[in-house]
Amino acid sequence: MELRIIGGIYGKRRLVVPDAAGLRPTGNRIRETLFNWLADEIPGARVLDLFAGTGALGIEALSRGAAQAVFVERSARLAAALHANLSRLGADGGSVVRSDARDYLGGEDGPFDIVFLDPPFNSTILMAVCAQLAASPMLAPGGAICVEYDAPTGRPELPVDWSVVRDKQAGGVGYALARRA
Repeated sequence: MELRIIGGIYGKRRLVVPDAAGLRPTGNRIRETLFNWLADEIPGARVLDLFAGTGALGIEALSRGAAQAVFVERSARLAAALHANLSRLGADGGSVVRSDARDYLGGEDGPFDIVFLDPPFNSTILMAVCAQLAASPMLAPGGAICVEYDAPTGRPELPVDWSVVRDKQAGGVGYALARRA
């Protein structure tokens, strides 16, 4: 499978990604909208792509001027492909951590200015990860959280100190931008 970076210094470059069960890359339309919402915050930001998969969200952030992006992916195969794509692009600000999302959030690598949460839709992990992220120092005060979810199921209940700023749907995918108070 191939994905295309939309904007920034890596714009129009293609990423080669292996097929994997449950892998659902964020579509171009959704990425474009998310990055329009975040345009003023990306330059110089520290970004966490927590369920990295293809890495499209974190790489798009690096392409648009983020200072650093940490990609957390538990699949060895996807993590290796992500590392190869970062190397091919010369994206020095990107680092891949092979770990489970919940284990990673238990560490002390924060704070991050922007966190992308795009877990597999067939899992129940999103609510638990949101609660864990809200209780951790991994998200900077006022930090942005971009959440993707199964639109037919509806937007999950987010932590009380997060306010939803924007919320939209594209096909069967819902996505929201929230802020930590």
